[in-house]
Amino acid sequence: MATVVEQLPPGARVLVVRLRSLGDCVLTTPALSLLKNHRPDLQIGIVVEDRFAQLFEGNPDVSAILPPSKRAVLGFHPTLALNYHGGSRSATLTALSLAPRRAAFGHFRQQWVYNLPIPRAQQILGEERTVHTAEHLASAVFYLGVPISEIPRARLFAAPPAQRPAYSVLHPMASAPDKAWPAARFLSVARHLRDSGLPPVVIGGPGDDLSAFAGFEKLEAAPLEQVKSLLSGAELFAGNDSGPAHMAAAFGVPVVVLYGTSDPIIWAPWKTRSQVLSSPSGLAGVAVEQAIAAVERLRGVTQ
Repeated sequence: MATVVEQLPPGARVLVVRLRSLGDCVLTTPALSLLKNHRPDLQIGIVVEDRFAQLFEGNPDVSAILPPSKRAVLGFHPTLALNYHGGSRSATLTALSLAPRRAAFGHFRQQWVYNLPIPRAQQILGEERTVHTAEHLASAVFYLGVPISEIPRARLFAAPPAQRPAYSVLHPMASAPDKAWPAARFLSVARHLRDSGLPPVVIGGPGDDLSAFAGFEKLEAAPLEQVKSLLSGAELFAGNDSGPAHMAAAFGVPVVVLYGTSDPIIWAPWKTRSQVLSSPSGLAGVAVEQAIAAVERLRGVTQ
């Protein structure tokens, strides 16, 4: 029997509802790549909040970047809608698209919206283990008919940064206090990077306080397009478990990531050289010396 993907007519439009957040958006791109590689004729539209839309700009797998509105999803005229977000707003948008085929994971609420419930990733992959977010998202397109294969690195596209000496990027901020390593410890890492010839650019979003990093180059509340460009040219990234870490990994940048309450198996940097730091006692249990040693391991320096 033909799969859902095989049944799609030539040039069919596929609506992918993602909405947010930064890391989730980045880790959706491997699934988009798998779908597009299997069916290059498909027109894939991604529904995403404006603040994250720039993550998908320049991506050849994406034909349209759509705002989360009834007019946008209905006007796209999709044959298949795939909801990756799972909330009530995304379910409503999926229903409003009027796509004949509507898919989402079976554990999502509002199952009445969907006629293609997707089972657990473990069932699809045939492995009963904790799966990475990239594997979880890719399993949906595998279930719909893309042949199971190696899941690629996330894909971001950016203009190259201006020519400059080698640099690193430091992201000392996080979305919650229990995900943030103390700024004073990041400052010690910043000094080490500067003194060892890889000066950091410290990045932060709107409302982030980077005052502790006086004397270091900073990129504050910049558009995602500018952040992408900066990350694409970095020699190394160090930061908390957050969206910028996944952005750096998408460009193949070696990354050091500190994990608080998140599971590193689920949220580890995907397919790039990395060092993951955590402690049973929380982030306070990760010493500066551990972070510096992780940086040097990625740089190939023997301690």
